Amino acid sequence: MLVFGPIPSRRLGRSLGINNIPPKVCTYSCIYCQVGSTDTMTIDRKDFYSTDQIYDEVSEKITSIKGSGEKIDYLTFVPDGEPTLDINLGKTIERLMSFGIKIAVITNASLIWDKEVQNDLRQANWVSVKLDSVYEDIWRKINRPHGSLNLQKIIRGIEEFAFSFCEELVTETMVVKGVNDSIESLSKTAQKICEINPRKSFILIPSLPPAEKSVKPPSEEILNRAFQIYSSLLPDVELIVYSEGTDFGYSSDAEKELLSILAVHPMRKDAVDNFLSRSNSIWDLIDHLVLINKLKEITYSGTTFLIKNITR
Repeated sequence: MLVFGPIPSRRLGRSLGINNIPPKVCTYSCIYCQVGSTDTMTIDRKDFYSTDQIYDEVSEKITSIKGSGEKIDYLTFVPDGEPTLDINLGKTIERLMSFGIKIAVITNASLIWDKEVQNDLRQANWVSVKLDSVYEDIWRKINRPHGSLNLQKIIRGIEEFAFSFCEELVTETMVVKGVNDSIESLSKTAQKICEINPRKSFILIPSLPPAEKSVKPPSEEILNRAFQIYSSLLPDVELIVYSEGTDFGYSSDAEKELLSILAVHPMRKDAVDNFLSRSNSIWDLIDHLVLINKLKEITYSGTTFLIKNITR
């Protein structure tokens, strides 16, 4: 399934996810990635899934969701890898506009220096670009980019896109303890984001099981300082340190829908419990999926999560 949800999004309300990239094809292998380490590192844009295939799945899902009384605020490209690697992205966004639902793209911005990528992203209503640090060494440590990528080129690409994008542009910075949480790094990154002039800036912390076990959220003191630094330069800053809740959507096949969500979005056990209750299923389904190695349990920061066990 290329479409999942709707899921409760901390930024977008009720978000119907579109997984337009196979696992785990990306330009980065971020240490905090909730999907795990990157298997296929590339910067080459390709045809992964056709526009027709994505459109048909979205159409079927919207019909099912409306039939069950669910709400959709955004159609969101938030795949297993980097969404702009999809060479059909712009064409697909244009086709999905016919549903009359706003379209969001959450990108790591690594290919935004490419004019074609910029053109594709301009089709969307809401675009989030990642900027975890403006320092080359920290960027390489936290995002672990493809070897041919250049941070300054990426930043120039973000600035160019921001200047020409007429819809809602936001930035996000993931703050990881001992990696990019120094006052110097936070200050320089905030200054650059100020120059980019987004509608809103999000500061996030690792709240889901990360690719690397050593990844930890920063202290409350550092988070407070980060918020103060960003707020002193930017008009609208939001610190996201809480979970997204348990209100994950259900419309038809419990097992299929659960696996499609968990492929890109680990869920807390209480969220899974709530999902099972809404779909008239029982925990035996989870036990079975764990037994046949489709799901696995992970504990992070004292909380137990379920995640899809992607075959490598």
